[in-house]
Amino acid sequence: MSVAVPVKPEPAKPDFEFDDPRPLDLEGQRQRARDLQRAVLAGEPDALARLRAHHPRAAGLSDESLAAVHLQPDDAQLVIARELGLASWPALVAHAGRLAEARRALAAPASAPDADRPTLHIRCGSDIRDGLQAAGFAGDFLEVSDPVCQGPVPADGDLRAVRTRFIAEAYGMPLAEAELRLDGEADGLAAAADSYDRVVLWFEHDAYDQLLLARILAHFAAGTRPPTLELICIDRFPLVDRFIGLGQLSPVELRSLWSTRTPVLDTQLALGTEVWAALRAPDPSALHAIATAGTPELPTMAPALHRHLQELPWTTDGLALTERLVLAALRSEPETAGRVFGILTGETEPLPFLGDLMLWAIIAAMNRAERPPFAVDPATALEPWPNRQLVLTYDGHDVLDRRVDWLACRPPERWVGGVAIRRDAEAWRWSPDREAPVPA
Repeated sequence: MSVAVPVKPEPAKPDFEFDDPRPLDLEGQRQRARDLQRAVLAGEPDALARLRAHHPRAAGLSDESLAAVHLQPDDAQLVIARELGLASWPALVAHAGRLAEARRALAAPASAPDADRPTLHIRCGSDIRDGLQAAGFAGDFLEVSDPVCQGPVPADGDLRAVRTRFIAEAYGMPLAEAELRLDGEADGLAAAADSYDRVVLWFEHDAYDQLLLARILAHFAAGTRPPTLELICIDRFPLVDRFIGLGQLSPVELRSLWSTRTPVLDTQLALGTEVWAALRAPDPSALHAIATAGTPELPTMAPALHRHLQELPWTTDGLALTERLVLAALRSEPETAGRVFGILTGETEPLPFLGDLMLWAIIAAMNRAERPPFAVDPATALEPWPNRQLVLTYDGHDVLDRRVDWLACRPPERWVGGVAIRRDAEAWRWSPDREAPVPA
């Protein structure tokens, strides 16, 4: 049975066709490098800025110094590769090769890339389910998408019951459906190691993905591991200007990622266990310590933890970062909630992680404060949340301008992992000056 769940944003998601919507022409990129080389020699300001931004030996040099440099073809190619989000020109060549190989495989009958053994693909959503099938994969698919980046994830008590109740209340889902969904996730994970020779985890870099990845790694660390456990985890994709997630990629692009998968190491399982325990703690200090120390085992984990901690009330105004972005989107003029979602996802959110239902839950909770920061236009009050027009109130302006602390407006209780934020009690806060959580 299919159950509606919070789905992460998928702007401009391509139709599932076999051709690549972002063909990478190597000769075209070489020409771009030659053009850049000539422009630097001519002292063009834009070319010098590009060189300074992307070449490690150019940082901090003046325009005069850069114009005097005899730029080599390899240097220009490095800049082009880094502008596309790749570490080097050889990495760009390898990426183009993977795309070409995937395109050839889909253009002619070929065996499934995962056909050599029984395979389970695990993803924190359904956004690539059809894409993997269109890309020729034959393995089974398991969605594990309980958004533990939102709502209570306490260390004590019945976590399943807590999460079931939260999902039902926050996302307007019947309790029985929420129970069915969580039971399906748990049963699927429990059976994965014994039922499949290979399990592949498909994730990206944001807090939604990374916290669920930590939970899954902790699960396999504590129990039976599949014979082969592998990971595909990316934070960018060439020619995708604002990479939000795997759901943006075409079948050709998804298939090209298959050869980039890596074995899950013991150190990664240990990190997942550590992060999962720290997320559930009532004190966010341990999670912050992990983020601050860095996570070389999984480089995408530390930035996601840092962003997650910014959902604590800030010392400056009592707002979580998401709450502040919502109010900022309304500062100039009223907007629909759907438009607010578009502004956050496409423009202002530094590390997009919220699905639409998740943002509606935040907006609805803010609207239940004793002194709401915005009002809903009565003409749209009965519309679904995406169509409701929101207008900033005097309290909203005061909070946004730091004249009033948001918690003084008495919003309803909310949670950041294992940290409860209650309007009638002192709570942990995020200090932007110290870039750390501090006790109130």
